[in-house]
Amino acid sequence: MLENLEYINADSQDIEHVLNVMNTVHPIDNELAGEFKKHLLKLKIKKDQILFKENEVCQYMYYIVKGALMGCTTHNKQKITTYISVENDFVSSISGLHGSAHSQEYAVAVEDSELLAMHNGELNRLFKHHFELNYIFRVVLEKYYKDAQQRAHIIRVGNAKERYLYFAQTNPNYLDRLPAEIVASLLNIKPSTLSAIKKNYAVPKKQSLELEKYGKQFENYVVNNQSFRNKGIRLNTLAEDLGLSSHKLSTVLNCYFNQSFIDYINQQRVNWIKDSLRNQDIIQSFTLEALAYSAGFSSRSAFYNSFKKIVGMSPLEYAKKLRSVKTLP
Repeated sequence: MLENLEYINADSQDIEHVLNVMNTVHPIDNELAGEFKKHLLKLKIKKDQILFKENEVCQYMYYIVKGALMGCTTHNKQKITTYISVENDFVSSISGLHGSAHSQEYAVAVEDSELLAMHNGELNRLFKHHFELNYIFRVVLEKYYKDAQQRAHIIRVGNAKERYLYFAQTNPNYLDRLPAEIVASLLNIKPSTLSAIKKNYAVPKKQSLELEKYGKQFENYVVNNQSFRNKGIRLNTLAEDLGLSSHKLSTVLNCYFNQSFIDYINQQRVNWIKDSLRNQDIIQSFTLEALAYSAGFSSRSAFYNSFKKIVGMSPLEYAKKLRSVKTLP
């Protein structure tokens, strides 16, 4: 472990903050809350300071109160950014989770950061006696792996523009906040390419506010009325309903949502299907194909292709994964 990291006891405000975050996932009993009050630590690290190194055992699970961290690995002497985490994210070694093995990556501060930390020895002890802690970290890990899977998918199959648009949509504040070379490394593109693409998609503030206004208006209309379920939905028809020109609505879709009209509509259809699959009564009564047609897809192939493009796995794989998660204690 690095000698220049100074851990101190977390204060009551920080403890209450992390307990409140965990309580949003699952209620925590007084005994577990007491354990966190007793063992939770605080750590401040400066920009560019390493939190844990490659080939060492990461002794802690961290929670970012303030700042940003990135995970990196090296290949042929080249640094590769594997993840970026900011406030309210949990961070630890991925390859050596819970201190189970030496880490294959290292973590470094992108900004001056404040972290809360729990030693893996204490966490592993608490896992054995507190169901709610196991449940909370299962949800945390599930979110992490979903994000990682989507990121890996777009980097594998998307071009530089698609990677940029994905990152801009899923992490809207990161592009201006984080150094360009870090974002470029994460997306596996050159910094100069990132800069050129970013410049092409930059819009003046006034225009940006207008896009946001029409974007929210459009989204509320489509989602609340479930217009996406109409197989014959057309951009010009929706534009007329909203009192916009087709060109204006197309601009809103391209610049505010970073999507084409059909990609946006298919995204809403897939979201509706994913929500439906979580309803036990629905999945017992309808096949995947029936749900797809009800969502607005006009063919089985269009449904499967869109679902895999958006989710990163086939509808069948997603349904099986959802069932396996529900059967866990």
